[in-house]
Parts: sequence; structure tokens; C-alpha cells
Amino acid sequence: MPSTSLQFVTYAIADAMLAGTPEPTAMVARMTLVLGGPADWMNRLAGRVAKRFGSRWDSVESKELSKVIAETTGFVSAWRGDNRPRVLRVLRRPPFQRPPPPWLHDVALPQLPTLGDLAVWLEIAPDELDWFADRWRVPARNAGTPLHHYSYKVIEKRDGRCRIIEVPKSRLRALQRKVLHGLLDRVPAHDAVHGFRRGRNAVTFAAPHAGKAVVIRFDLTDFFASVHEGRVYSTIRALGYPLGVARALTALCTNRMPSGRLLAPDVRDRIDWQERQRYRNRHLPQGAPSSPALANLCAFRLDLRLAGLARSLGATYTRYADDLAFSGGDDLARMAQRVEIRVAEIAIEEGFAVNLRKTRVMRRGARQHLAGVVVNSHPNLARPEFDTLKAVLTNCVRHGPGSQNRERHADFRAHLAGHVAHAAMLNAARGEKLKAIFDRIVWNLDS
Repeated sequence: MPSTSLQFVTYAIADAMLAGTPEPTAMVARMTLVLGGPADWMNRLAGRVAKRFGSRWDSVESKELSKVIAETTGFVSAWRGDNRPRVLRVLRRPPFQRPPPPWLHDVALPQLPTLGDLAVWLEIAPDELDWFADRWRVPARNAGTPLHHYSYKVIEKRDGRCRIIEVPKSRLRALQRKVLHGLLDRVPAHDAVHGFRRGRNAVTFAAPHAGKAVVIRFDLTDFFASVHEGRVYSTIRALGYPLGVARALTALCTNRMPSGRLLAPDVRDRIDWQERQRYRNRHLPQGAPSSPALANLCAFRLDLRLAGLARSLGATYTRYADDLAFSGGDDLARMAQRVEIRVAEIAIEEGFAVNLRKTRVMRRGARQHLAGVVVNSHPNLARPEFDTLKAVLTNCVRHGPGSQNRERHADFRAHLAGHVAHAAMLNAARGEKLKAIFDRIVWNLDS
């Protein structure tokens, strides 16, 4: 862009104003340095900018000031005159990280004002950061190149469709874990969220809905893939991180799935066009360690609005990943259909979609269950699940654990122990029965 263009000049003046403190005299001195001499309009402009933007100086962008400059009467007159302002040198604002929003004032976020600081924090070289954060290195159709940072696992659903797990390769996964534990875990999600949060689980998600006249369960379609890179970037920027750092963090934690993989025989006919488009655009990959926490943060407005809807109805709202739950008394039961419509509307407005086929309105008298937890009177384990787990444990005792590990879990003992612990948490008596059987299993070294 020529150095004499209006946009170039206004942006250069804006950059000079932002390159230091917001005091008017200091801003005039920096503008004078950039343009090579003083001008009458500078004092009025500096005073106007200080009054309007001084209280939030750290968050002001050059674009905002450029518009103000272009509308300042004195500058417009000078620009239309014979001696137009010309830029002789450029001053840039030193790299800095804005303070986090007020609701995070007690949260100690890592200070990463530059890409160099980000690379040091991740314990990698700057060129390695470029490598892992390169958004366009792999051609859109090429799924088999070693340059790609992900492998893909296709899991068949009960309805014949499929779920795609995008698994980051080891080095990228390590970086994503660093971002998760060093940054994302420090930022609290909405209080209604129970999935992927320390101290919360499926039981805490379901428990608030116990003993209610009606429980309504919703399911979000393609929860992770629905969170596109723009939303991730905006969330990271809102934490105070500068543009370049926010872009790099977004690139590290998002993926676009190559068209060649989406058109492979094991996927092509098992997802619809809309799902395919979500995967083709950069999104949160299901399988990356950073995705659950980022999804929770990116869904904050969704949770805020749904919690507000619940309050207005005298109802309770919680979310566990892509499962949404509302519960309440007879008033909610009477307006259940209207609630379904409103929840779907809010989800769409916030960039998500409700899978209407999976919506369930569970009234008192029928089994009310959320995430495998029965909530009719109090949180409890469903009888069929108890019977199934008991049968598996019994067969492990009789025939050996290898006979029951049909899904080839790497640590089948830990897998079963987790199920027994979950059952005991919901129902102590049933849990004791299951634990007694579990303790009788003879574990071989290869079990």
C-alpha cells in the first residue's frame, strides 16, 4: 500500500498514538515524530482520544483510532490541502498482553505477549511453533501425508452412522496438554457445566434433577465439530492474548479434516453434507486433550442463556458435554413442547444444533435417566446396567477376564474397576455386591 494513501497514514498515526501512554502531550510528541513536525489538529485529536479511549487503552486497536483520525475535522482539512500529512517513520506498540476480563481478576494466566514467549512456555523452538501452528501446510484433500498432525478413527453408531475421532500425533498432543493444564484449566466454565471439570461428573450432572415432575434431555449434534476456529480465537482473545498468540493457540488446538478422508468408503455415506462441512472447516477435534475445556469455554454464552431460560421457568439446567438437561415441576411439564422449541432456537443462535430425534421428555411415573443415572427419586444405577455389569464380573470369575474383554481394553482391570466404583457411588449396597465379585477375579499378567 503506498505510504501516501489515507488508510496508511491514519493507521500510522493510530499506531504512534498507541505506542505509549494515553496522555495527550505524549501522544502529540509521538505523532510529531512520525509525521516529521507538529500540526494544529494533533492537540485536539489527542485530547479527544484520551477522553474517549484512555480508560481502556490496553484494549484499543489501531482500527478504532484510525476511524477517529479520519473523521477529525482538522486532519480532514490538512488531508485535503496542498501539504498532506506524510509518514516519515513508523512507531509500533510494544508487544503486550491485555489484562483478563474482570471476572477473571483472581486467575493467574500465563503471560504470553509474543510468539517467542509462547514458544518458550511450550518448551519448543520458534520454528517448531511455526510447524505445529501452520494452518495451511497440508493440502485440503491429502489425508495420508506425514505432514498432517492427526490420524483418524471411525466409530460406528447404533443407527449406522459414524463418529470420527481425530487423534493428534504425540508431539502435538503434548503441546495441547500443556495448553490445557497451564492455561485452559485455570479458566472456569459456567457453573451449570459438569463435563470435563475437576470434581464434577455424570452423577453431579444428574443429581440436581432427582425427584422432579419432569426431566427433559437434549442432545447437541457434533458438539466439538460445531465449535469453529473463529469462536476458539475469539475466546482466547477475550482472555487478553494478543492477535498473533491467539492465532497460534487457535491453530494448535483446531483441525480441518482432509476431504480425501471424508470421502473414504468408511465415512462417505455415513455422515451427511452438513456434518462433512463442519469437519472440512477448522474446528475443535474430538480426540484432542484441549478440546473439551475449549468447548466448555466457547459454549459459555449457550450455558448462560439456557440457565437464564431455566430460571425464568422455575426450572433447573445442567450440561454434560453435549447432553443438556432441564427439570422442574408441573409448570415445566405443561410447557415442555414450548421449551423444546426455545432450547433449539437458542442453540442455533449460539452456533449449535439440537438433535431433535434424541430429545426426551421424561415424566414422573416413567424411568427418568441422564447419562446412565436414574433420577426418579434419587441418583441411582439403572437395574439393566447393574445386571449387565454383574453378569460380566461373574463371567470373569468363572471363565477368566480375557473372555469378557470383547472391546480389547488395554487395561481391562482398570476399566471394570471404574464401572464398579461408579456403581458404588450411585448405590452403596449394589456397589458392595459388585465389588465382592470383582475381588474374586483372578487376574493374569495379560488380563
